[in-house]
Amino acid sequence: MKKIIVLAATVLMAGSSMKAQTDVAKPILKNNITLKSNLMTPEALWAMGRIGGYCASNDGKKIVYQVGYYSVKENRSHQVLYVMNADGTGQTLLTKSAKNETDAVWFDNNRIAFITGGEIWLMNADGSNRQQLSKTDGAVEGFKFSPDRSKVILVKSMPFHEIIKKNPDDLPKASGRLVTDLMYRHWDHYVESIQHPWVAEVNANGIGKGVDILEGQPYECPGEPFGGVEQLDWSKDSKFIAYTCRKKTGLEYSISTDTDIYLYNVDSRETKNLCKPANYVAPKVNPGKSLKNQAVNAPENLKNNPGYDLNPKFSPDGKYVAWLSMPRDGYESDRQRLCMYNLATGEKKYMTETFDSNVDDFCWANSKQDLFYFIGVWHATVNMYAINKKGEMRQLTDNWADFGSLQLLNDGKSILAERHSYMESADLYVVTPGKDVKKTAIRQITFENKHIFDQLTKGTVQQRWAKTTDGKKLLYWVILPPGFDETKKYPTLLFCEGGPQSPVSQFWSYRWNFMIMAANGYVVIAPNRRGLPGFGSEWCEEISGDWTGQCIDDYKSAIDDAVENLPYVDKDRLGAVGASFGGFSVYYLAGHHDKRFKCFIAHDGAFNLESMYTDTEENWFSNWEYDDAFWNKDRTANADKTYKNSPHHFVDKWDTPILCIHGEMDYRINATQGMGAFNAARMKGIPAELLIFPDENHWVLKPQNGVLWQRTYFNWLDRWLKK
Repeated sequence: MKKIIVLAATVLMAGSSMKAQTDVAKPILKNNITLKSNLMTPEALWAMGRIGGYCASNDGKKIVYQVGYYSVKENRSHQVLYVMNADGTGQTLLTKSAKNETDAVWFDNNRIAFITGGEIWLMNADGSNRQQLSKTDGAVEGFKFSPDRSKVILVKSMPFHEIIKKNPDDLPKASGRLVTDLMYRHWDHYVESIQHPWVAEVNANGIGKGVDILEGQPYECPGEPFGGVEQLDWSKDSKFIAYTCRKKTGLEYSISTDTDIYLYNVDSRETKNLCKPANYVAPKVNPGKSLKNQAVNAPENLKNNPGYDLNPKFSPDGKYVAWLSMPRDGYESDRQRLCMYNLATGEKKYMTETFDSNVDDFCWANSKQDLFYFIGVWHATVNMYAINKKGEMRQLTDNWADFGSLQLLNDGKSILAERHSYMESADLYVVTPGKDVKKTAIRQITFENKHIFDQLTKGTVQQRWAKTTDGKKLLYWVILPPGFDETKKYPTLLFCEGGPQSPVSQFWSYRWNFMIMAANGYVVIAPNRRGLPGFGSEWCEEISGDWTGQCIDDYKSAIDDAVENLPYVDKDRLGAVGASFGGFSVYYLAGHHDKRFKCFIAHDGAFNLESMYTDTEENWFSNWEYDDAFWNKDRTANADKTYKNSPHHFVDKWDTPILCIHGEMDYRINATQGMGAFNAARMKGIPAELLIFPDENHWVLKPQNGVLWQRTYFNWLDRWLKK
C-alpha cells in the first residue's frame, strides 16, 4: 500500500500523463480571490493552484511548468501551462483556452511541445504558432522526444483481453465481465486496456504512426497504476531506449513486484534485460505465502534484481544507465537504492548503500559520470544529497521541508526542484549545491499561492522526540494552531500514517492537511512510528508481520508523551484519525485505546484482514505484510497474530464514536471494509457515521467531494472534541 500514499492528491500526478478533458465553456484560471477568513478553509485549499510537471530549456534560460486550477462550483479542474525565465521573472500564461494542456517539454530552446486533446502539439515559447504534430485520434497519453528530435516515444493504450475476455460482438450492451485470472482490477479500474510505448519518426509533416516496442506482448509500460514517461529514457545518441516493465500477467503479476529495466535497440528492435541474465528462469513460488523466505529472494538470487527496478536515466556520455532499485521480490516498500549499470561491461553498482533510507529521485550531476544528486527521507524530511562513485555522500540541504523531482539545469551547477512543507504548498526552487549545507544556495522561483497565503495566519510546527516502550527514540511533529496560547488547553489529534511504510515527512496534502487542522483549533501530533523510512532499515521493517505490536505502542507513546509534557494538550479531548494503514490503526485503536480518545475517524482503512487478504488487487502486499494466506494451517506466528488481531475481532470492546469514510472505486482496500466497520459500530449502539463516495478511489479527487470531506471531518471532530 505504500504507493497509494501521496504528498498531494491531485488529479494530475507530476511526471505522469493525462488525457485532456473535453472542451468546456470557459477556462479555470488563477484569480485574485479574497478570503472571508484569515484561517485556512476547504474553499481556500481548493482555490489554490497545484504545480505539476516542469522542464527547463536546453540552454537553461527558461522553464515551462504546469499548474492545475479547480472550480468547486463546476466540480472540475483545468490544467494550464506557464513559461518563465530561469530566475522566476517574466512569468507568462500560455494556456488561454478551456482545454487542458499538459506534459510540456522543450522541443528546442525556442519551442515547447505539449499534449492537448490527446495529441502532441508544438508552439513557440510565447504560446504563438501552435501546430499539431501527432494524428492518433486523441490516443497520446505521454511522450518523450529523442535527443536529436528525429524520433519520439508515444505512450498509448491498447485493448487488453488477456484477463477479462472480450464480450461477444452480438452483445454490445452486455455489461458483464468474464474474468479468467488475477490482476483484473488495478487501483480504481478494470484492466481492459494497457499502455504500450511506440517509437515514431518526426519529420516536417509531423509524427508518423510508429512501431510498438512491446508489439505482441501482454505487458504494460509504463507500469500501473501511476507510471508515466519517467519510466522510459533515450540514450544520448538517440539509438537506444531504456524502459521499465514487469513482464508478468495474471496470478504471477499479482504476487510479484519484479519489474526490470530493458534496453531496446531502435534500429534492430532487439531488447536486452539489464537486470537479469539472458537464461534467467524465475524460481517457482507458493502464491499463498510471503516471498520473503522463498527461493526468489534467496541471497544468490538477489544479484538478479528480483524487486522493483524503475525510472532509468542514461549518463551524459551514454556509457551508463542508472535507475531506482529495490532488492527483494514481493516487497513494495523495500529500501529503494540508486543502481548504476555499465553498458559495456554489464557491471551493476548500488551507489547509495551508505544511505539507510529510500532514494526518491536522482539526476546525474555532471558530464564526468562520477557524481549524482538525489533526494531521500531522513528524520522526517526529504532533503537533497550528493554522492560519488566511491559512495562518499554529503548532505546539501537541511530544510524542514520535502524536495521532489530533480532536474539538472544546463549550467551543470544548479538543480530545478519542487519543494513543499506542512505550511507551504508546492513551489519551484533552484538549488545550487555547495560543499555542505551551509554553502548550498536555495532560491524560490515560483509563488503560485502567495496571494492566498498572504491572507492566512499560519500555525507553527515543532519537533519532539519521545521514548518508546522498548526504550528507543521516536520523532513526532507537533502542529500548533494560529494564535497559539500556551496557557490554554486545546483539543488534540493523533495522526496515524498510511503506507504502512510512508514517512510522516513535511508533506503538503489537499486532504490530510495539517495547516487546516490547526486552523480549526486542533493541536496535531504526527508520529514517525515503527515502520516508517528515514530512521534506518531496522526501524522501517519492524512493522511487516506485526501491524498491532510496536507500531501501535509507538502511537500511544507519542500521544502519552504529548499529554504528559505539553501542558496545552487536553487529555480529555483527544481524537485519533488516519487513512489506509492509518485507518486500520484507528479501527484497531478503537478496541485498544484504554479510554484515551473521545472520537475516531478512519478513511479507507482495513477492518477485516482475512477479507482484505483476498479482496485487494495487489496480492504481493498482503503476502508480505501478513506472511501467509489465512487458510494455511502451517502459517507463521506473525501471520497467526495478524489475523487474530484483526480489528473486527475487537468490536466488542468498541465504546467510542467513529466516522468511517470510503470510496467505492477503491480497489486497493475495498469499500466493504468501511461499510463493515460502520455497520458494526451502529449494531453495537455506538454513535457512528459513514461518508461513502461512489465515484472516488483511495483518494478524494473531485472538488465538491473534497469540500464535503473536509466539512464532514471537522463537523465530526467538533461534535465530540469541542463540547
